[in-house]
Amino acid sequence: MGNQVVIAVGTFILLLTGLLLGYVLSQLVLGFLAFNLLTFFGTLSLILIFGTLYYVLFWQLRREQSRPSTIDEGIPSQVDEGLSDSYLKEKLIEKLSGDTAAAELLIKQAKETSPGKAENWYYEKVLKDLERDRQ
Repeated sequence: MGNQVVIAVGTFILLLTGLLLGYVLSQLVLGFLAFNLLTFFGTLSLILIFGTLYYVLFWQLRREQSRPSTIDEGIPSQVDEGLSDSYLKEKLIEKLSGDTAAAELLIKQAKETSPGKAENWYYEKVLKDLERDRQ
């Protein structure tokens, strides 16, 4: 959810900056805006802001799309330290269409059938079982 907010806000600011940059450049080209040091630095700063936002926004999108899946074909046996419990919990709740009670029940059942495992292991196992059952 947090990444979606960053992407939405970044896209909005990128759109506004692009519109403003386009307007300033068109006014410079048409001759309605005098070219001086102020307009030069203003245009340069708009270009830098636009380029930075563009890079950061698409870097964030690429990072989100290339997030590795740690669930193997069998029952997960290794815990990936890069994925936190909260991320896996959000992913599980998302798979269950927002049903947090069902997610907690599935985790509880997994803990009862396989006690003594790491917290991430249970989330990975339940996610893998859900994917298997839906296929």
